[in-house]
Order: sequence, then structure tokens, then C-alpha cells
Amino acid sequence: MTHILKLYDTLSKEIKALEPKDNTVRMYHCGPTVYDYPHIGNLRSYVFADTVRRTCEFLGYDVKQVINITDVGHLVSDADTGEDKIEKAAAREGKTAKEISEYFTQIFMENLRDLNIVTTGTQFPKATEYIQEQIDLIKKLEANGHVYKTSEGMYFDVQTFEEYGKLGNIDLKGLEAGKRVELSDEKYSPYDFALWKFSPAGEKRQQEWESPWGVGFPGWHIECSAMSQKLLGETLDIHTGGIDHIPVHHNNEIAQSECVSHKPLSNIWMHGAFLNWKDKKMSKSDGSFIKLSDLSEKGITPLGFRYFLLQSKYRQETMFDEESLLSAQTAYSRLLGRIKAIWAGLADGTDDKILEILTIGLTERITDDLNTAQVLAFLWDTLKNETTVSSLSKKDFETFITKTDAILGLKLVDALTADIVREIPAEIQALFAARTIARNKKDWTEADRLREEIKDAGFEVID
Repeated sequence: MTHILKLYDTLSKEIKALEPKDNTVRMYHCGPTVYDYPHIGNLRSYVFADTVRRTCEFLGYDVKQVINITDVGHLVSDADTGEDKIEKAAAREGKTAKEISEYFTQIFMENLRDLNIVTTGTQFPKATEYIQEQIDLIKKLEANGHVYKTSEGMYFDVQTFEEYGKLGNIDLKGLEAGKRVELSDEKYSPYDFALWKFSPAGEKRQQEWESPWGVGFPGWHIECSAMSQKLLGETLDIHTGGIDHIPVHHNNEIAQSECVSHKPLSNIWMHGAFLNWKDKKMSKSDGSFIKLSDLSEKGITPLGFRYFLLQSKYRQETMFDEESLLSAQTAYSRLLGRIKAIWAGLADGTDDKILEILTIGLTERITDDLNTAQVLAFLWDTLKNETTVSSLSKKDFETFITKTDAILGLKLVDALTADIVREIPAEIQALFAARTIARNKKDWTEADRLREEIKDAGFEVID
């Protein structure tokens, strides 16, 4: 049975089938600006992107994946004003811009590894390594009449691209000038954006380059277009990012890319929702962010956090607090324990068709716009169904867990081989004590009920 991957496309606002021209899916994911630690809200975007990749590979596609590293040009304002975030951090820490970007790139890569995000074959191009490609793209835009010069730099004229704002149906006329971007006396429109910024007069930046227009540095948006075209071609199969990228960054990408290629930048646009904290979006700008390493102090492992994220669909805005994270960690630990207990007790099953039925059930759920919540529910239902699991051979059970883990990335396969050592919680010890009392009273019904409750919690009683 052939399953088609159906994904929600932000541009058309419809569910679309993934239809790559060949067997290779070309994906571009907007990466981090490496001036500070990633917070767990940022990291949700990469667990989401990893789920896209894992699902494509599960379905038999080859994947070409790019996650860019912004190490220059991202200013503190969407309006291309203020300081460069990298240079500002360098001045604050008394380090070079390169030292800052390399340090936080390393932290980002460590976070990806801790979250079990697949990076094999993934390209992580840095904006500073593609300066010439960005200059070349600006020259093409200029030749086509889309660029004008101000005292601050070279700007893209959004009025030269009739479809500007089509992603998210942004109504430029209906928006207040200056609400998202500040109005400059030299700009033709408040929504025009910088392609190349001039270095301030009398000031030498740490990162600046010669260009046909003067010494300066690229704007934030141009890097993604230049690098995606260079590494993946003119039209992507999938482009992902956070929903905050829709109004400005991704519309700017579309404008500058499609004005040169005259082709769609991406066939499918996918955006992950916010991870909210205390009724607001987590943000570095106001210091309200939690690092992945902070979670360990609360007893939450990176994979426990990944489990928490997978409980919701990527398009679902999610509120988190310490209690919900701890609950997810407990559920993840129980899941590993349940898998190990079943594995230890399996005999040779006799029904060869069960694995095929389970694989179809798994595939139907993940191809429904990456419904990881339903995949987790399906996994739990399967593990709790004694008739189903007892019908599986050890080999088929291992195959089912391996297939599921290929999508979820929770290292479930380790439970089949690793000796999972866990402290038995007080509530489980209490249940076991109550069961012992029931057995001593020969109350076998209550003893069996308590045994099942213990089993549901991921522990096995062996008499």
C-alpha cells in the first residue's frame, strides 16, 4: 500500500501532497542567529524539521537538507535598524564576532545531538561563507529593476513584486506603517528591506566586505535565498520555519528569490507554532527563555523534552510549565520500561500479518500532516494490547519499535538492548505493597488489578 505524505501548506492554506520530481526531497530550514544560547522555543522548530526529515526517509525518499547559520547581518530590528546581533554580543563579551558565532554554533549543534536530531548529510552553511553568492544575487535583482540605493544601503522595492505578502495573505495597505517596521524618509515603502547595508561612516565593523555599492555587509534575508539556490536549486520541495517568519522574513525570501528565478521558491511552506511560557511567546529579547541545559536541573532529559513536544502537532501552539514537562518525562520513562518489559517476556508469536497491520496504522498517522500525537497514542495502545503484542515474534516486535523510533527519534530501540536502571517511585512501591497485602488475603482480583496498574506505569512484577 502506497502512502502519500500530506502536509499543510501555509501559502495555499491547504493540505498538499508531497510530490518531489524525483525520489529526492529538497528541504531548507531557517537556522539560528548564533549570538546567544538557543532557548527551548527555538529548538521546537528543529524537532519539527527533524520530524519532516524522518518521515520522508521512513517513506523511502532521499533527503537533501540545509539548515543555515546566520553569523552576520541580523540586526536587532526587523526594519534593518540597530546593531548587528553578533557584533553586539561580541562587544558585550569582549570577544571577536567569529569567537561568538563559533561558540554558539557549537552549543546549537550540541543541542541537536542531545535531542537526537538527525544531522547526517545535513549542510549547515554560514552566511559569512556565501558573501559572493549574496552579492551576485543582489546584482541580478538590481539588473531587473528591483533595487534602489539609500544612504544606509541597497534596498529591495516591494512594489516591483506584485505578489509581495502572498504568504499569510499580508495586506500591506491594511497594515499600519511602522507597526512591524520603522519608516525611513529614504524608503519608498516601509516594507522595503535591506539587501546590503553600508558600514557606518567612520566606523570599522569586525565583519564587512567590499561590494559594487560600497563596503558593508549583507542584510539578513538575502543569505537564505542565495544559499538555498546554491545548494538546493531554484525550487525547494519543503521550506520550514517558525510562524514568526511568515510576515517579514519568508515574504522577503519569496520576493527576492522569485524575482530572479521566476519560479516558486518552495512547493510547500511549513511553519511551526510557538512554545509559550507564562502566557507569552518565549523570547531572547526580554530574557524570558529557558535553555535545554536548564531542564536537566529539573530532572527533564532532552529526550523527555522531545517527548513533550511530540505530544502536540507542530502547528499547535503549546503552553508549557514545569508540571507538564515532568509529566512528559515520567510518561517517556514509562514508555521505555513498558517496551523493555514486553521485550523480555515475548515468546515466538504466530501471526505474521500483525506487523503489516501495525506498520499501516503507524504510516497512516504520520502521513496525516505529521500527526506525532496520534503516533504516540497508537504506540501506547499497541503496547497495552496484550493480544496484539503476544501475537508478535521478537523479531517483528523489534521491527515495529524500530519503525516507530525512526519517526519519533526517542531512542526507543535502546530499550530492547540497554539495561534500563530506574529508581522505583514511591507510588509504585506503595502499589506493590498493597498488592502483596491483597495476595496474602488471597484477594486475587485486587492483586491482579494492582499488577495491571503497576504494569501500565512501566514496571513489571515477577513473582
